[in-house]
Amino acid sequence: MSGNQWIIFFFIIQLLHGLATWKLYIKAGRKAWEAFVPVYNAVILMKIINRPWWWTILLFLPIVNLILFPVVWVETARSFNKNSTQDTFLAIVLLGFYNFYLSYGAKDLKYRENRSLHPLTELGDWVSSILFAVVAATIVHTYFIQPFVIPTSSLEKTLLVGDFLFVSKVNYGARTPQTTVAVPMIHDAVPGTTVPSYIKKPQLPYFRLPALEEIERNDIVVFNWPVDTLVDINNPYGEVRYKPVDKKTNYVKRCVGLPGDSLSIKEGYVYINGKKNELPDRAKLQFFYTVILKNNVSQEFLDQYGITEYTRVFQLKKSIFENEKIQQYIKANGINLTVVSDDGDMVAFKGNVSQDMYDKLKINFSDKALNINLTEELATKIKSNPNVVSLKKDLSTQPENDIFPRTPEYSWNKDEFGPIYIPQAGKTVDLNLEVLPLYKRIITAYEGNTVDVKGNQILINGEVANTYTFKQDYYWMMGDNRHNSQDARMWGYVPFDHVVGKPVFVWMSWDSNGKGLDKIRWSRLFTTVGGEGKPTSYFIPFLVVLAGIFAFNKFRKRKKKTA
Repeated sequence: MSGNQWIIFFFIIQLLHGLATWKLYIKAGRKAWEAFVPVYNAVILMKIINRPWWWTILLFLPIVNLILFPVVWVETARSFNKNSTQDTFLAIVLLGFYNFYLSYGAKDLKYRENRSLHPLTELGDWVSSILFAVVAATIVHTYFIQPFVIPTSSLEKTLLVGDFLFVSKVNYGARTPQTTVAVPMIHDAVPGTTVPSYIKKPQLPYFRLPALEEIERNDIVVFNWPVDTLVDINNPYGEVRYKPVDKKTNYVKRCVGLPGDSLSIKEGYVYINGKKNELPDRAKLQFFYTVILKNNVSQEFLDQYGITEYTRVFQLKKSIFENEKIQQYIKANGINLTVVSDDGDMVAFKGNVSQDMYDKLKINFSDKALNINLTEELATKIKSNPNVVSLKKDLSTQPENDIFPRTPEYSWNKDEFGPIYIPQAGKTVDLNLEVLPLYKRIITAYEGNTVDVKGNQILINGEVANTYTFKQDYYWMMGDNRHNSQDARMWGYVPFDHVVGKPVFVWMSWDSNGKGLDKIRWSRLFTTVGGEGKPTSYFIPFLVVLAGIFAFNKFRKRKKKTA
């Protein structure tokens, strides 16, 4: 729904409310006209049902109001002595239209001015407490702090798989929900199912509250995955499925490119405006390396250096590998193989070997070679090991099909990319067929225009266009785990309206590979995400403060008893 449609809808609701309740306002000692004045009528209604005025604010908060409206409908009925289970049921099921019956059909209706608000039954007390807790939690979750769990290793060494985070929404400004009907605090699907936790329409216009700060370079950011609407991620202009922005999958990456930057990647390193991007000291870049050992690869070697991410290297007899038919088969099927070592008898190689190829050629795994994911610091240590013959960083040298913008004109890969311009709100760029692939999704999917190409002409919304002015800021998000991260190199820019918040705190960290109590990474509990140096755990101070509060409350209760 557009802004104008929402305004019309709002006034229709206000009119219906007035028609349904003006007689009830009179019975409560108010004026009939007060039932028709937008917002003011809600303030007066709160007085009538003996509830605080600030409930009016909650009625205008999306998602929260879904919980509060039924409460207000029931409270209105009870304020006029309609306390039965049937009255409660009808007030909720009829979506507030039960007020028409109270005004025009109910007989001997009397207003209870000073009715007790305390629930009459234990069940009612439980329901009241649960509703209050859900409302409070929904407000915090939507506008202040949202929990988030790290699912992948793309920011390994800074954020670990199994870290439980608190994500601040106030730092970059909290977005008001665009999806108006949804299960509170459930993001995408009902847990344990694929059933959506929301109804796609109606949608509110995008709005963001004032921010405490702007996104800075190298900030870790949680955002909605921009291409979550694509049926096939490998086809950015193919079939799409509608998904509200605020219900797209949450991702977390490091922002390395800001609006207005010129960004390029050389040998896996990011360059901004021609200068190499310097990461904070907590950030540790990781790349895949191929290591060849004198002795066989062992678990002891992996444990010695804490290596957890690795893949095996294939090997095949040289006579088979260099066979003309085999080489033709490899080229015909677009199989990218890189030779790691050749001892004259066996060839060790890596690449995208299919199960069919593996079985037919009777390929084996090399006993002395391995692909391992390392920080540069760890790579230096391993290189000095006398058991290591060679250690080489696996940098891409060929064009890759899954790299943005996924068109033949741009022969980039994950290690050699750009340069590209990061769009900035209000800035204008020249538009031609060469740069169109870089900006087409921005113009169409993110900024709501149509793009057509006729010959050498580009038409935006049916009109010839040689330039384009961006409506919002865009960012470039990447993982520190450069060879194991699904990030902007694959799907491009992140619009600012997709930004969710800033991770600020790790309150729990779970290692699924640990045993017993070691499953909990105790040193990471209650640590900050940002900052310099090694993260400091505030878990023990938290326990001390908690114990102090508990002891103080117990002392105060005992003192009251003796007084």
